[in-house]
Amino acid sequence: MKLLVSDPLSEEGLKILTASGIPVDVRPGLSEDAICEIIGEYDGLIIRSGTTVTKKIIDAGKKLKVIGRAGVGVDNVDVPYATQKGILVMNTPSANIISAAEHSLAMMMSLARMIPWAHASVHKGEWKRSKFTGIELYGKTLGIIGVGRVGGEIAKRARSFNMTMIGYDPYLPKEVADNLSVKLTTLEDVLRNSDIMTIHTPLLPETKGLISAPQFKMMKKNALLVNVARGGIVNEDDLYDALKAKTIAGAAFDVFIDEPIKDGCRLLELDNLVMTPHLGASTVEAQEKVSVDIAENVIAYLRDNIISNAINAPRGQMDPALMPYIPLAERLGTFIRQINGRRPIDKIEVICSGEIAAKSTKMVTLSVLIGVMRSIVGDTINTINAESIAKSKNIKVTESKNADSPVYSNMVTVSITSGKDALSVRGTVFAQTPRLIGIDGYCFEMPLDTDILFARYHDRPGVIGSVGKILGENEINIGQMTVGRDTSKKTAIMLMGVDHEVPEALIKKISDATGFNETMYIDLVE
Repeated sequence: MKLLVSDPLSEEGLKILTASGIPVDVRPGLSEDAICEIIGEYDGLIIRSGTTVTKKIIDAGKKLKVIGRAGVGVDNVDVPYATQKGILVMNTPSANIISAAEHSLAMMMSLARMIPWAHASVHKGEWKRSKFTGIELYGKTLGIIGVGRVGGEIAKRARSFNMTMIGYDPYLPKEVADNLSVKLTTLEDVLRNSDIMTIHTPLLPETKGLISAPQFKMMKKNALLVNVARGGIVNEDDLYDALKAKTIAGAAFDVFIDEPIKDGCRLLELDNLVMTPHLGASTVEAQEKVSVDIAENVIAYLRDNIISNAINAPRGQMDPALMPYIPLAERLGTFIRQINGRRPIDKIEVICSGEIAAKSTKMVTLSVLIGVMRSIVGDTINTINAESIAKSKNIKVTESKNADSPVYSNMVTVSITSGKDALSVRGTVFAQTPRLIGIDGYCFEMPLDTDILFARYHDRPGVIGSVGKILGENEINIGQMTVGRDTSKKTAIMLMGVDHEVPEALIKKISDATGFNETMYIDLVE
């Protein structure tokens, strides 16, 4: 076996790799073509943010078994293609939690006390004390948007400032927030009542642009906003407008949509924005920890087949008869989470019926959890940590089996309970394609291989034509569709496989035109 390290790694991480006895080549700064020329020799590749692992590199890596990313984000790895090629992708999701939390607090305090501007003034030979009168954190209301691992560490430290803490996190159990002295509330309440806000959510379709013009208008005039999470959660054009017009007092950002920042970026004009070049994980301790963690994890996998912090599910050792039901389970989880909305989940139940009930279906359940919770916690969820993440959020997970499956040879049923509400979906596989075959009491059949426009409505003539006409006028093609009916209630659901995303404005237009009770776009397939 051989290992290639194509980005700088700490000395401690390199020592672990060398001590393993596996030959290691450290060659940072290689181009894509240069990596492609040599990668065929290697069983493992360790990278940081400098190397982008493309399809071309993956195809050239004929012996490649594992890609280790020393850090959290795997945006620079083509994970779906690596999975398709049977290559494990690992990261180090917990190594920089403390560093990110401390940097958030440093940004917060720099902004509150105007330190960057005061520093620049002194270096100009000025001594303008009155110009840089800041504010205390003591007694202020801190709003934490995303009270997860980093947000939780910030809450622990903010207590020492005697701050009142409120938080928005629709997936966090109240008990966990209470232990952190954070009062859970709505996003709107956080925006309206916080003196200082700090963002700690993953960048997902539903969090992209989470803070935009309407949200800035809700904030106090003297509000401060800190983002050390991900670029794109805040709309940068609207951020510029809000700071320029003094809609809010100031902001401190470590992350941006386009990195590095380009010359001419309007944000550079602002005199009330603190900017750092993505330093959340840039501490000696965090850099060493990500290097050590990835070195240990890659060696453990190559030498002993031990998997830690895998981004993609290991499917090589599974019963071949169950393999087609893994993508089915994940897509059922993704589908039911989206039609369940943002309601906190209390329980997830997975039932395997038919011939597969005689097998070990643990991986089916884990795949459902990945599908359900990826939009909650991001791509850090995997088969290794899915159960522990569910447990940390007080989600009860049950798995059961039923040898009988009267209609289909095999069927997977996923049910979600949110408070007093329950929702259930059913699926099967035939012609090698995952298929949705029911939602609650509605029966139908729909391939789960495309994004879906979902609607629930009062059953009557002309509905399908009306929706098709509106989509056609907006150049959105319908690849397939199905309808399920409940004649006793005179209600129906409709699912349309669409080739393009259906924007919110168009969904509203469809609802207004048809009188649908519920309409949504299901982002199912990457």
